[in-house]
Amino acid sequence: MKKIIIVTLTACILPFSLSFGEGRGETSIDTVLQQIEMNNKELKANSQLISSQKLENKTVNNLPDPTLSYAHLWDSKNSSETVGELVVSQSFEFPTIYATRGKMNRFKTGALDAQAIAFRQQILLQAKEICLDIIMLQRQQTLLSERLKNAEELSAMYAKRLATGDANVLETNKINLELLNVRTEARMNETALNNKLKELTALNGNQPLAIGNRPTAEAIGSMDYPVVPLPTDFQQVSDELLAADATLQSFNSESEAARKQISASKQGWLPKLELGYRRNTESGHPLNGVVVGFSFPIFENRNKVKIAKSQALNIDYQKENAALQASSGLWQLYEEARNLHTSMEEYARTFQQQQDLALLKQALVGGQISMIEYFVEVSVVYQSKANLLQLENQYQKAMAQIYKSRL
Repeated sequence: MKKIIIVTLTACILPFSLSFGEGRGETSIDTVLQQIEMNNKELKANSQLISSQKLENKTVNNLPDPTLSYAHLWDSKNSSETVGELVVSQSFEFPTIYATRGKMNRFKTGALDAQAIAFRQQILLQAKEICLDIIMLQRQQTLLSERLKNAEELSAMYAKRLATGDANVLETNKINLELLNVRTEARMNETALNNKLKELTALNGNQPLAIGNRPTAEAIGSMDYPVVPLPTDFQQVSDELLAADATLQSFNSESEAARKQISASKQGWLPKLELGYRRNTESGHPLNGVVVGFSFPIFENRNKVKIAKSQALNIDYQKENAALQASSGLWQLYEEARNLHTSMEEYARTFQQQQDLALLKQALVGGQISMIEYFVEVSVVYQSKANLLQLENQYQKAMAQIYKSRL
């Protein structure tokens, strides 16, 4: 019995993203992401939330409402003798406090803007990962279709052989079982593909995606993976990505705002002022004057400086922890991507050293190998192809998460 060299470099083997991408995938996926950015309901809701929070922060620096009071008095013995008094006044804090709060609000606004960017990047990353899954599932469907066609041909052939006595029932049942398994895998894969398309449509506000004149699944599935080379000097890339991390930028702005809150709390010990106008008719003719008042914060500002300092320390610790987590996360993703890249290269080298899978089928038809040997070898071949598809997808997802700040 002849030893057959299994071969897997056929038309269904897909271009390797690590070295053969054409760059069209990134542009096409970007087109999808642009539509989702315009139509996503979560992004629209978050935009309104950020706007309301900005306005709420500004209200902290508003002046108190002016007061208007009028008193009408009459003599208890002679009700015809009356006195009227009108007071209009406006209270306000020491002027420097408003300037400090204004700076604090600008930092808070910067933090909110950074949070909006981080939320947007998370939604777009989710959409991009779905697009990458659709590409993989579409390629898996192509692979399963080839495998299904091959199983159907063998099933028909062995049905004829069984009728003429050239094949036995065990071999025929083995082929029919393989056919059933492949059909089931194809249906499951198609279901997963449809579910991913529904997820993508939901992210687009349940509006159909406009991608040329082809159906969404076909258009996205035919895309090439984005060309994302593995960085040679990841330390430099990591520093750049951390500097551009929107979450860390938000913590930086919040930390600066906390510092300004400490300053504002310290100025809270300054007296509050009140200016106004007063009109009195007690002397028989109106008297007009100015009202000037001071309020000394003996009780109201107690412990507020300590509270502000504790809040600032809390934010600083959160910022340090977020920086550590972000750095650790990037290096973990890089190690994962590097190992995936190595495995992809190993598969590529192995595939290049092998011939065509059709030879294995010819050997079966020619009686050079048994049905059991054929299915053992075919299972290894198709499993290897499926492994490569999974590796490509995982590598692309890891790199997408690494470069999330560039979305």
